[in-house]
Amino acid sequence: MLYARLIVMRLLKAVVVLFLIVIFNFFLIQMAPGDPAAILAGEAGATDEEFLRQLRERFGLDQPMYVQLWRYVSGIAMLDFGWSYRQGMPVLDLILARLPATLLLTGTAFVLSLALGILAGSMAAARVKKPSGSIIMALALLFYATPLFWVALMAVVLFSVFLGWLPAYGMYTVGAGHTGFALVLDVGKHLILPATTLALFFMAIYTRMTRASMLEASQQDYVKTARAKGLSPRVIQRRHILRNALLPIITLAGLQAGQMVGGAILTETVFAWPGIGRLMFEALQQRDYNLLLGIFFFSAALVIVFNIITDLVYRLADPRIKEGS
Repeated sequence: MLYARLIVMRLLKAVVVLFLIVIFNFFLIQMAPGDPAAILAGEAGATDEEFLRQLRERFGLDQPMYVQLWRYVSGIAMLDFGWSYRQGMPVLDLILARLPATLLLTGTAFVLSLALGILAGSMAAARVKKPSGSIIMALALLFYATPLFWVALMAVVLFSVFLGWLPAYGMYTVGAGHTGFALVLDVGKHLILPATTLALFFMAIYTRMTRASMLEASQQDYVKTARAKGLSPRVIQRRHILRNALLPIITLAGLQAGQMVGGAILTETVFAWPGIGRLMFEALQQRDYNLLLGIFFFSAALVIVFNIITDLVYRLADPRIKEGS
């Protein structure tokens, strides 16, 4: 009952936040330079004013801004995100076709970065006065400071061009006709480079956060009591230090799970991964406003969903948190 009420309250707040985001994104796109009608007319090889007027009338761009806003908001309420000027398809169909690829990439990168980051941070905290601990933190700092696109390009050069171990682009081998388990292996092989590249930056953050949290937790009274009882260092490290050090990491992971969708733009572009990040980049180049607004909406919705899940997981991990806290 407690968690059901919490979920309902979070969902009501999420609706309000999404509505404000929709309004903000609409005006943000309206202030962006460029005219979709002019771009479409240029691609069609016609630039006369009559043709531009017909295009604006066809897509409702000739209407006052408040009319366009009302149409957009009322359309979203009916799950109608409009029509893509450039692709010639409903925006919702385009996003739903690309969303699974992005969720696969970001989900894999998130799990990989969180698992390896906690493992590396725990090892660094246990070896705080040893050279191996310093090496782990130096590598974490290196991955944190290195630009994501540079890591992606170097990964392609090394593992695809030079060594030839992994494919350089795409989600699967075009024309191979794989099905079943062979298709899963093919997608997994194409997933290794983009997922690892995206995970490295966030893994570095989790490594530094885990080490700092564990060092702080190791100075608490309950750890000193466990040591006085004669518990082994491994038991103290795992049950008493790491368990309490994970609480701030859960909060950080929830915030960065949504950020991975934005970070996937560079990764999907470099590796030609067919997700909404690459679709967003294409829509921005083509001034496809309806498609951009739809992607912004789904990205914001994913961030809100991740925050709600994080809130629930945090309360499960720390029962001391009450409903009214």
